[in-house]
Amino acid sequence: MQSFDVIVIGAGGAGMMCAIHAARRGRSVALLDHSDRIGRKILISGGGRCNFTNINAGPENYVSKNPHFCKSALARYTPADFIALVRQHRVAFHEKKLGQLFCDGSAQQIVDLLVLECERAGAEFRLSCKIKSVRKDGKFNLDTSQGRFTCSSLVVATGGLSVPQTGATAFGYDLARQFGLHIVELKPALDGFNLTDKQLREFTELSGVSLDTIVTCNDASFRENILITHNGLSGPASLQASLYWNAGDPLSIDLMPDFDAYQWLSAKAKDGAKAHLKNVLSERLPKRFAEKFSELYLTDLPVVRLSSKNLAIIAAQLHCWSIVPAGTVGYRKAEVTRGGVDTDELSSKTMESKKVPGLYFVGEVVDVTGWLGGYNFQWAWSSGSAAGESV
Repeated sequence: MQSFDVIVIGAGGAGMMCAIHAARRGRSVALLDHSDRIGRKILISGGGRCNFTNINAGPENYVSKNPHFCKSALARYTPADFIALVRQHRVAFHEKKLGQLFCDGSAQQIVDLLVLECERAGAEFRLSCKIKSVRKDGKFNLDTSQGRFTCSSLVVATGGLSVPQTGATAFGYDLARQFGLHIVELKPALDGFNLTDKQLREFTELSGVSLDTIVTCNDASFRENILITHNGLSGPASLQASLYWNAGDPLSIDLMPDFDAYQWLSAKAKDGAKAHLKNVLSERLPKRFAEKFSELYLTDLPVVRLSSKNLAIIAAQLHCWSIVPAGTVGYRKAEVTRGGVDTDELSSKTMESKKVPGLYFVGEVVDVTGWLGGYNFQWAWSSGSAAGESV
């Protein structure tokens, strides 16, 4: 039997951050992971460059049944703290946009610095270690493919269901249920949208078209591009909106953000513009999209022949194109899992279960889901640190 003060299940970002902080406090720590490779999700993140945090990360950038839960951890381990660690390891990075920080080189650099910090602190890795059962009898006892382990504190950092090809499983949720914790409904998030068969027939020829938009879903709005794909909508604005979307909800898409379409079209009409509407719209929108959108929703008349009332209706449609997707693409493409271990079950300061002393949950397995753009990595660092300072 191998005995440790702390066992962390999952050697991803949140798990390693927890192990670092716990081992620095003199705790004996083992990280158990069923994979044979450390940090597989980190390695594919940000196109292989790892969008490791966002300088603007705050509670308002996260979705949870309890929106206040994340405040404590985020305040105690901030983006500046992780940036300092990155600088300490001399990893070059840059801000891409909207506060998103990426490695200049490879995501492997983030994995390497976390592994090195674990090793410096004395935490041990056990890879290809499959857990068969977990029970608590005073201490936690884990039966695994590498024998039996025991510990006083057990940290679950197993991630969510997204990107199953990296080894994602429901293990963390199943373990929480085993110990009587409630799970907030799980859904894929930061995910593209599938369109209905009818919508696909209408837009199939527009695959590859990208537009600068504001996408709104349930009062949450995002100003970024959308991309029309062969099966629906993708692009940053669509992915962000998916975090707030439930089946049957409409998306409202402003095709001309920060622009008054009515005044523009009215001026064209007053100037006697004889061009057809689709050609005028092509001045502001991709030509293929302008033509198809006019065909489906507007008119093919010359602008000069349109009344003020008609122009107002057209402008309203351009600023508020409403579309109801058929669904999201699913966990195969989703960047994260929305929902998870109910935050009502956990201490916001320590991430410890209120029902089961010594049992902790950190990272994506918890019902705290961040926006696209480094926010979920920051939650991993912050929640992992919070637990590591307590176990």
